[in-house]
Amino acid sequence: MSKTLFGEKDFSHIKTQGIKYAGSKLKIIPYILEIIKDLEIQTVLDGFSGSTRVSQAFAQAGYDVTSSDIAQWSEICAKCFLLHKKDKEYYQEILNQLNSLKGYNGWFTAHYGGDENMKVKMPFQKKNTRKLDAIRDKIEELNLNDIDKAVILTSLLFALDTVDSTLGHFSSYLSSWSDRSYKDLVLKLPNLQKTKGNHKVMRGDIFEVVKNNSFDLAYFDPPYGSNNEKMPPSRIRYNSYYHIWTTVIKHYKPSLFGRVNRREDSRDTISASVFEEFRKNDNGSFIAMEAIRTLIQNTKARYILLSYSSGGRATKAELTKILNESGKLLKVVEIDYKKNIMSSMRWTNEWINSDGAHKEYLFLMEKTQIIKHSPYLNKILSRNIPVNS
Repeated sequence: MSKTLFGEKDFSHIKTQGIKYAGSKLKIIPYILEIIKDLEIQTVLDGFSGSTRVSQAFAQAGYDVTSSDIAQWSEICAKCFLLHKKDKEYYQEILNQLNSLKGYNGWFTAHYGGDENMKVKMPFQKKNTRKLDAIRDKIEELNLNDIDKAVILTSLLFALDTVDSTLGHFSSYLSSWSDRSYKDLVLKLPNLQKTKGNHKVMRGDIFEVVKNNSFDLAYFDPPYGSNNEKMPPSRIRYNSYYHIWTTVIKHYKPSLFGRVNRREDSRDTISASVFEEFRKNDNGSFIAMEAIRTLIQNTKARYILLSYSSGGRATKAELTKILNESGKLLKVVEIDYKKNIMSSMRWTNEWINSDGAHKEYLFLMEKTQIIKHSPYLNKILSRNIPVNS
């Protein structure tokens, strides 16, 4: 990482990229880097990496990054930004070749392409799904290695994200075409930056990741549902929000269901995450909170940084208890999106905001002990449900 004239760490050079993402931490990246800048750390885990913006920021800041998520499209993006080796000119030649292809009607056009006279809402205009069909088929013919393919596929995801007609996810589509959907699909080279760190990309169960690895710092931003008891619990999972990205990456023709042509394997009974569980256990505590407690307790890291929203399921008492059970709470940062400011760093047993506003919090704790899974959570995990998204 660079330093200012006065020797302070400077993060102004850090630039990240990502798709539109419901759990994006783009706005709080400066606060994440600020709260950890004085820690003596080198190895960092981004445990729910999603669009990988935080992983990218950690890498550009000079840390050795392990990016982990259950989603295959997240794995692809992480490999693109953290593991790329070739010169930009090499990738640009491939993108030029793909951009020159003539589109045709294929599987993606049949299921996700629409026109001005569409009777069923679709996420893309046919001119762009035709191009998608041609590009995605051609990528398979290029025989690229794993990392190079990840760079090209990330470019394709980003290009699709700029011409969609959605609210940012694929659980519903706009009733009329968005302005951006009229643009032509064009692949552009992702913002590939050389970083000095020793990076790793891991896809799978987050509990297995923390069980088999140790880090100086672990950053967790688990998915969570609303704490608004007046609203019915949402059954929409992150896996279903971004099901099209999974299909683009895997490049096979899955069975589909529903009005938006979701993948069959994105059904709640198949792809639910314990961290998105809205039900309570027999003691009246949210099962999702039990999962967060177990994750924190079993993580082998000196420091843990947890992102959480005041609109999440955890109560102020629950979250404070969870953090203090296995460590010492060092700092709490309150981020007010409307004011776009960071509060003074301090710890508290209460939610910092008392006005009911929706705010984001960063909790930094130092670990003191590691505890095994609770018997209750073992019952939940024995259902073989993926545990991060």
